[in-house]
Amino acid sequence: MLSYRQPGTIVNELTFTVPLDHASPGGEKIELFAREVVAADKQASDLPWLLFLQGGPGFAAHRPIGRDGWLDRALNDYRVLLLDQRGTGRSSPANRQTLALHPTVREQADYLAHFRADSIVADAELIRHQLTGGRPWSVLGQSFGGFCTVTYLSFAPHGIREAFLTGGLPGLETTADDVYRATYPIVAARNLAHYERYPLDVQQARQVARHLAGSETLLPGGGRLTVQAFQALGNALGSSTGSHELHYLLEDPFAGDELSDDFLYRVQDRLSFAAAPLYALLHEACYAQDGPTGWAAERVRAQFPEFSPDAAVHGDDPLLFTGEMTYPWMFETDPVLRPLRRAANLLAERDDWPMLYDPGPAARQRRAGRGRRLPRRHVRAAGILAADRRRDPGAAGLGDERVRARRTAGQQRPGARPPDRDGARQRMTPACA
Repeated sequence: MLSYRQPGTIVNELTFTVPLDHASPGGEKIELFAREVVAADKQASDLPWLLFLQGGPGFAAHRPIGRDGWLDRALNDYRVLLLDQRGTGRSSPANRQTLALHPTVREQADYLAHFRADSIVADAELIRHQLTGGRPWSVLGQSFGGFCTVTYLSFAPHGIREAFLTGGLPGLETTADDVYRATYPIVAARNLAHYERYPLDVQQARQVARHLAGSETLLPGGGRLTVQAFQALGNALGSSTGSHELHYLLEDPFAGDELSDDFLYRVQDRLSFAAAPLYALLHEACYAQDGPTGWAAERVRAQFPEFSPDAAVHGDDPLLFTGEMTYPWMFETDPVLRPLRRAANLLAERDDWPMLYDPGPAARQRRAGRGRRLPRRHVRAAGILAADRRRDPGAAGLGDERVRARRTAGQQRPGARPPDRDGARQRMTPACA
């Protein structure tokens, strides 16, 4: 075990060996990586463990530098485990190079099917027993990590002492189609708000789109910048600063009659999946339960013709940017995804996905708790408390159920947030997770 000091902390690097398929524990194994972070003055203390589950899917855990960000508060009370979820960071990363070791497209798709929240939770349970001796631990789930936490609460609630969610509370029975039907109107509204704030961006975006429609444009890494890819920069509109960042990107995109190198490099940095190819591969699959996703964002987009670029390219309408969505064309334009396009199609067609959530525990807890109010400490989340809505009108409604105890989560109506492509950056684009 490698151990080192950072300002105010001691970091221990840990590895674990787990089954690829937890239903076949004697089969293929993969290696997981995690960092234990503890306050330097509490190294010998018997602190409870806090497992951090990163947003994504497909992003490695936070790389700490001392007591930065939320760690500064967490380390007062916990020994923190920053887990690189399977397929990310140093945990058997899944990318075009490693997946090429699986000789057929079907084998690649079958391998990738084991990298969703259910497998991540099974990994966490094995790790918990090794680190705590079987005692339950606390879990902090950020965005997609919140989805994983609700899966954890559904199928292994005995392993959780308390759960914290920030920006990731899924609908227990929400489909990917539900997500995007709720999301596209919100993304359209974000576009209109952006153009009201920066009206000159209407013409700038339109000029870039017309240029891309009229000539092939390559990004510095060899990817193709199409009009659809340019629209995908709207992913930024889901963050609190994204509108301003998009404006600065659009304020000077040309060098003469060509798009400038500066613009193309900055666009590439925002569009490339090199850092997290698993995000593109499993973004829609993280919603799938007992049925295919069938490229839901692409299909549902047809119901919202205002997102077609034609009216901007050939007319005077504003170009609408899209949001935090994945499309099949991304596996044609991005060089790091292109070798995986056939596997991605198989994942989109897959119809035997297991369930990720169990509404049963929430319903049973609601019946058991009827007539009494549980302490708010049982569930702690960002802006969501275990308060009865009748007593606290500001509490978040969760469909027909409420969050009633620390090991259950209620069902949510369509319209929750999508997982975060930016990982640690908290996004604000509504959709479902």
